[in-house]
Amino acid sequence: MNSQTMTQKYESPLRAEQAQATRERILASIRTILEQNPYSLLGFDEVAEVSGVNRRTIFRHFPTKEALLEAFWASTNASLGVRFWPERAQDLIDLPPDLFASLDAIEGVVRASHASATGREMRLQANGERQRAFQSSLSQVANGMDPKAARQLEAVIQLLFSATAWQTMKDYWGLTGREAGEAAAWAIRALLNAAKSQQGAVRKEKASDLA
Repeated sequence: MNSQTMTQKYESPLRAEQAQATRERILASIRTILEQNPYSLLGFDEVAEVSGVNRRTIFRHFPTKEALLEAFWASTNASLGVRFWPERAQDLIDLPPDLFASLDAIEGVVRASHASATGREMRLQANGERQRAFQSSLSQVANGMDPKAARQLEAVIQLLFSATAWQTMKDYWGLTGREAGEAAAWAIRALLNAAKSQQGAVRKEKASDLA
């Protein structure tokens, strides 16, 4: 093995670590910007200034603003240590208390994501995945429901499960994140029980008609 090959072999892990550190530095700067100025448009010049990383390097990691926002949102969600979206119906009840409590730790970012056009853009990028998560977790409950009613149920439960509900209950009722999450879970449970009861009544009525 020649010295050049050995150098490349030993440099690769170091370069990977440096690239990861640079990426994290860029993403950390997004959080700083949003906390200091929720209405920032997150231009690459501003990101470069705050992060201390030059524009060319930022573009190597994130070719577009969309890619930058997607990576930041994914990184922020991962930092919570709690699943942000449900995978099954029980998650709709189990997750909100811990999830809402974890939002208290990134309050500035969450508020910025709701206060600015940039934040709205960031949240809407994940809207398709968000909708699929709630549709999947509610599939058994919504099975057989009128499509319009099923969509309304999905929309209302997603709202109760959201950071919007967290912020509203904190601001207007003075609840902690965990208290807000417990309230959201209670409301979601009530809606699920009501939907199941209604479905049971419909099936019973149909069975009676066929008898």
